[in-house]
Amino acid sequence: MRISNKKFLIYLVSVTACLLAAFALYRFLFSTGNEPQNLTAPVAIADIQDTVLASGSLEALQQVNVGAQVSGQLKSLKVVLGQQVKKGQLVAEIDSLTQQNALQNAQSGLTQVLAQLRSKQAMLVQAQLNFKRQQRLLAGDAGSRENFESAEATLQATLADIDSLNAQIEQARITVSTAQLNLGYTKIIAPMDGEVVAIVTKEGQTVNSAQQAPTIIILAELKTMTVKALVSEADVIRVKPQQPVHFTILGDPDHRYHGTLRTIEPAPDSISRDASRNENNVSATPIYYNALFDVPNPDNRLRISMTAQVSIVIKQARDALVIPSTALGERGEDGRYQVKVLETRNGKRTVATRRIRIGINNIHAQVLDGLAAGEQVVIGEADSSPDSDQNSIIMSQA
Repeated sequence: MRISNKKFLIYLVSVTACLLAAFALYRFLFSTGNEPQNLTAPVAIADIQDTVLASGSLEALQQVNVGAQVSGQLKSLKVVLGQQVKKGQLVAEIDSLTQQNALQNAQSGLTQVLAQLRSKQAMLVQAQLNFKRQQRLLAGDAGSRENFESAEATLQATLADIDSLNAQIEQARITVSTAQLNLGYTKIIAPMDGEVVAIVTKEGQTVNSAQQAPTIIILAELKTMTVKALVSEADVIRVKPQQPVHFTILGDPDHRYHGTLRTIEPAPDSISRDASRNENNVSATPIYYNALFDVPNPDNRLRISMTAQVSIVIKQARDALVIPSTALGERGEDGRYQVKVLETRNGKRTVATRRIRIGINNIHAQVLDGLAAGEQVVIGEADSSPDSDQNSIIMSQA
């Protein structure tokens, strides 16, 4: 009896050990605990854009260097920095003594030539009378031909002198007009409405306009600003006027300013520097083209020379189906891409391959067909761990 119980106990232990070994083998072979888990992202509905990024700077839509056209000492400055001025307003005045003297001298010269003209006109009357008298005497054989010819020559010379004096009078009047203009130039007038953004010349300084017009103040219209964006030569062929643009400034990166592209300059700024260089020289400097657009500035938050981070919108789609571009697989000859989609069939999660057509493609891709909102696309794999149960990446809507 004891032997039978012992054999039964050994048999029971052996069966139990076999069952445990079989269970362990099953867990090892069929357990999914160590299988890689799929990282997924949902097919979301969002707005998507294809943009060209550029760095730019802000300029005033209209900016004028108000300068002096005559030389002299800046007698008085009528404005201060930041002051709003109107077109035609007096902003500065140059000492006008030199110009006043020049005007008086020109007027005196005109008066002198006018006096010479009156004298010649009196002589003309006398020469005409003498010519007519000698003409009558010669016709009646009472005078000599020599006296007649002398009277005729005197008349013609007097007429020529009068023509010369008339030309001198016109020249003297031009000189007077120029002197009057120069006297008027001593009063510096604002050529437009705007704000004084810089004062270049101080009161008491002497300006010399002999070589170039010296700048007194810089006047700008700041209610509308122009953004000059530098677009690389690789992107400029995609950029066209009338495309929407938006930008941010460093001081307020969360606020977008919107506008419409006005023009793209046909040549880079470097063309003026390269004009004097040998055409055979190849420059290694990157080439950028200026893309210009205007933006309202009613509150004067935008200032001259601010840096702008510009995005030029090439294409855009609203409420589009989007997925991360990392979910895209190989591209077929028909232009469609392969994607892996997580599907649930008969209560089991499986990965299926689909071919989809996409539109805009940058960080995210616009899905034109082949997927539906809410489906999960596979974007990668990750090892599971006991302390982590997250196997899905949720893509935020743009």
